Amino acid sequence: MKVWIPHEAGSALLGELPPEVTVEVVEHPEKLPSEVAGVRFWVPPFLAGSDAGALLKELPDLAVVQLLSAGADAWVGRMPDGVTLCDARGVHDPSTAEWVVTAILAQLRAFPAFARAQARREWAFGAVAPTDELTGKRVLIVGAGSIGSAVRDRLVPFDVSFTLVARTARPEQGVHGVEELPRLLPEADVVVVLVPLTEQTRGLIDAAFLAAMPDGALLVNAARGPVARTEALVAELGTGRICAALDVTDPEPLPADHPLWDMPNVLLTPHVAGSVRGLLPRAYRLVGEQVRRFAAGQPLINAVVDGY
Repeated sequence: MKVWIPHEAGSALLGELPPEVTVEVVEHPEKLPSEVAGVRFWVPPFLAGSDAGALLKELPDLAVVQLLSAGADAWVGRMPDGVTLCDARGVHDPSTAEWVVTAILAQLRAFPAFARAQARREWAFGAVAPTDELTGKRVLIVGAGSIGSAVRDRLVPFDVSFTLVARTARPEQGVHGVEELPRLLPEADVVVVLVPLTEQTRGLIDAAFLAAMPDGALLVNAARGPVARTEALVAELGTGRICAALDVTDPEPLPADHPLWDMPNVLLTPHVAGSVRGLLPRAYRLVGEQVRRFAAGQPLINAVVDGY
């Protein structure tokens, strides 16, 4: 049974595999090896999209596509019959949650303004301080999955209150349904968006969503760029009424002349929330576990279903 992975270092991170498993490194799937028969389990490269997905039909024996990303939007609906798609749920929880907490603190404590002052060699105590603070804030987490739970756990010591939202309400867990957002948004000081990109979430952050946020609120988008309508973001953030921390944009990369770059109330990072040194070991521990499950005929975890 052949397993394709995209990283040479991954072979040593998989753990012990059954003797019938052969691991091959295919870093650039657009350059397929001459022999593709017997490939049963494929791990595409990070951020592989439509080009890599088009190769699915070239692998006649494929049974599993295991992604290294938490998001599966580029792959949903494209699997041939009999092929199971799995995401990397759990792998990115620590790193993305750390980014969210860092982004919230950076914006509330005005670190971008202090960094700009440092670049000017300006001691900006009177110009920037006193700043806002995280303590006592009302945090609304839109996307009550594993990353949302990780964010909540890391924010607990900051003495904040939480409201969690998912596609459907889970009253027994204190999770609200997405249809309640118009009522919940005006009560939130910090809104963290962590939903997958689906037809239901595309454009979720629109003009009405942003207008419902109270003055001085902070929007944090660590989901996907198209979850937000860029024109609505530019219009609302341009007023200075609210602020934002964005790890994702639409388009991505953001063009150099885009107005979001110059807004002092916007913190931008280049889709790096999950990009940490511990990512590959975590990712390939999952891959190794999935390969062992598949070889043993056991159910796979993280099979992708619609929704969040």
